[in-house]
Amino acid sequence: MTNPVSDVSGAGAILVTGSNPTENHPVIGYRIREAVRTGARLIVADPRRIPLVDVADVHLQFKPGTDIALFNGLAHVIIKEELEDKEYVENRTQGFKYLKQIVAKYTPEYVSAITGVPAKDIVTAARLFAQADSGAIVYCMGVTQHTCGTENVVALTNLSLLTGNLGKPHAGMNPLRGQNNVQGACDMGCLPNVFSGYQPVHSDRDTGTYWRRLTKERQLEQVGVGFIRPASPGETITSIEFNQPVPVDSVSDTIRAKFSRAWGVELSDVPGRTIAEMFHYFPHRRSRIMYIMGENPVLTSPQAELVREALEDMDFVVVQDIFLNETAQYADVVLPAASFAEKEGTFINTERRVQRIHRAIKPRGNSRPDWEILQELARRFGLNWNYSSPEDIWNEVRELTPHYFLGMTYERLEKEGGLQWPCPAIDHAGTPILHKGKFARGIGQFSTVEYRPQAADTSGGVTEEYPFILTTARKLYQYHTRTMTGKTDGLNYLLDEERMQINPRDVQALKLTPEDMVRVTSRRGSLETKIEITDCVPPGIVCMSFHFAEPRVNVITDPAVCNMSVASGVKVSAVRIEKI
Repeated sequence: MTNPVSDVSGAGAILVTGSNPTENHPVIGYRIREAVRTGARLIVADPRRIPLVDVADVHLQFKPGTDIALFNGLAHVIIKEELEDKEYVENRTQGFKYLKQIVAKYTPEYVSAITGVPAKDIVTAARLFAQADSGAIVYCMGVTQHTCGTENVVALTNLSLLTGNLGKPHAGMNPLRGQNNVQGACDMGCLPNVFSGYQPVHSDRDTGTYWRRLTKERQLEQVGVGFIRPASPGETITSIEFNQPVPVDSVSDTIRAKFSRAWGVELSDVPGRTIAEMFHYFPHRRSRIMYIMGENPVLTSPQAELVREALEDMDFVVVQDIFLNETAQYADVVLPAASFAEKEGTFINTERRVQRIHRAIKPRGNSRPDWEILQELARRFGLNWNYSSPEDIWNEVRELTPHYFLGMTYERLEKEGGLQWPCPAIDHAGTPILHKGKFARGIGQFSTVEYRPQAADTSGGVTEEYPFILTTARKLYQYHTRTMTGKTDGLNYLLDEERMQINPRDVQALKLTPEDMVRVTSRRGSLETKIEITDCVPPGIVCMSFHFAEPRVNVITDPAVCNMSVASGVKVSAVRIEKI
């Protein structure tokens, strides 16, 4: 998040898209309602009727996969009616003329035909957001879990730049993290191409080249400035051409050498593999050994049958977790980890705040904190790891990532209740709001993105045989794959089974009753489920969560990934529905 959570309460306008804070981030959902009570204008852009729609000024109920057209349509109205922050655009951005050219065709009428959103609502939403004294954009995986997820975020960022809403209070781009330390895991280098603080592993700093390595099946082209996108569906990539040479320097070589010295090993410059690569692509190069920590891919990964087959085919699987989840059933060794309440350390939350945590109880049985398990393994591998506490590890993080964390001593974190990165010096107060005054790159970059029709999945889209779109979401009373909440009687009382949400008109057309079981089939498999009849989903769209092992929704979701983020596009899958 570019801004602290508390900023949401004072926003003049809030655009919520691809997120259901009421059920997934209740504290932030409360902040949004608080803002509305004090006069904020609320725009909800979501294919479903989420609870926040009840207090929204306008609901942009668009067809799944048409996000870019909608966001470009909002930009079109803002530019046409000269509602952009002219001084901000002139002094703090570049590339405006390219954006103006691209969005010229995205008239409200044109966008309405693509998205299904009435043209007047597009105009209303654009005016509400642009005319507010501050505008916050709140989004989540409903935006990113698409094959064009990165482009969706870029289109949203254009809206923030247009309206001067980056680098000031009660505004900004605010992606909501799904778990308590997802932000921290990314910050610490749990991504395949970076070290801590997003310091690059690979020598080639050209992002497009790394993208090419991941997506050889897609044709790419340069559009305007600053962004590369697939030229058109179905074409094959042969090369990438740039308008200008892309500089390559030795920055990452220096970074890699720094980490190599600290850890006493020679580190490779080859990026690691993503989950999608490990399970779904290049079967002939599948991992033979896998170490899985705090993850349950048997339930969370799309086309889950391939994940199960891959785990069964591996030579050796280790699972390190606090409970025996579904993935642990395929493990050769299970290492019992301590829960958050049984260990010391730091978490980094969704607003970039580094917080100290303290052990409340001793670890149960033979379980240990993760760092102790990993250090013991490292020693048995012949590595000279001698950390005596989590504070030792944190001090190494500070030393190796000074631009983010150098000023964050345990003493300061304790005394000040947490600090938001970047905090590069002991006397630095932390950074509640990013991009104040100037951007890290000096000037903000408009990046042009074109809407391209998203097939409902990569293997053929919506057809007469597969006439429905399945999307996935979370539900209030269960969490992730129920590894923890499934052991809580009160929560199981409130929600103890999965039911597919379906519109009453579709129920009537399929001649279903509330107690019927249905078979839901995609091009990858099928499942059986009960139904929940609700107008929260429009006709033609059904919705399920991934919380339950049965039915396991990710058996039928699409494993295709976003070109750049490599996040799976599980939000849009073509299915058919049959009464059992």
